[in-house]
This record gives sequence, C-alpha cells and structure tokens, in this order.
Amino acid sequence: MRKHLISIGAALGALTLGTFAQAAPEAPAVSKGRSCFASNQWESWTADPSGDTLYLRVRHNDVYRVDLSPGSRARKSPNYFLVNRVHGSNWICSALDLNLDLADNLGFRQPLIALQMRKMSPQEVAALPKKLRP
Repeated sequence: MRKHLISIGAALGALTLGTFAQAAPEAPAVSKGRSCFASNQWESWTADPSGDTLYLRVRHNDVYRVDLSPGSRARKSPNYFLVNRVHGSNWICSALDLNLDLADNLGFRQPLIALQMRKMSPQEVAALPKKLRP
C-alpha cells in the first residue's frame, strides 16, 4: 500500500513539473516565407491615402504591409490611434493574429479587418513615398 502511494506521489510530481515546463512562452515555429513578431515589437504605423493598407514598423528596421478589407478608410492623424487587442499569444504571424481598431480621443472605435499581412523587402520599403513610411 505504501509503495503504491509513493508511485502516485511521484507521478503527480512529474506531472506538475511537466506543466511548469510547458508554461514558458516561446516564439512560434516559423515556416519558410513567414515572419513573426511579438506585438510589443510594433513601434509605429501609417496608412495609405485610400485607407485600405497599413504599414507597420517593427523592431526598428522591419516594415509589414497589412491589407485591410476594402472601404476601411483607416487614417493616421493626431486624433486617431491604432489599437491591437491581444487574445492569448502575443505573437503576430499572419493577418488572423491582428484584432485591430482605429480609435479616437473621444472613445469611438472603428473595427479594421486585416485580410493579408507580409513583411516587405528593403527594396519595397525604399520605394515607398516618405510620407507612407512608418
């Protein structure tokens, strides 16, 4: 009987250690052609004149293009700011990981639906007009 209780205690201890080992967040595995970033690495943003495309500056040198649903009319001005609500992991690897709202100082929020997201090449960023670079 005592030997059986010791076995149960050892099994519970191993299970507890296994749970703590899995609790540490890690960067997701990135497949070739995909690039992920943590939401706290996102530094600034801008929108194209149509408001259907956002450009996000990440980690000082990276720029991501986010295509929004047509007619979004996102705009950047001192009275507006972009909000991304994080649910679960803070890793952003695709447009599905973005939960965006355009908010103003009065509390109004306009949901923005991200359809696609991709990291731009340095040549594409250099080709952007200066006012569109985040």
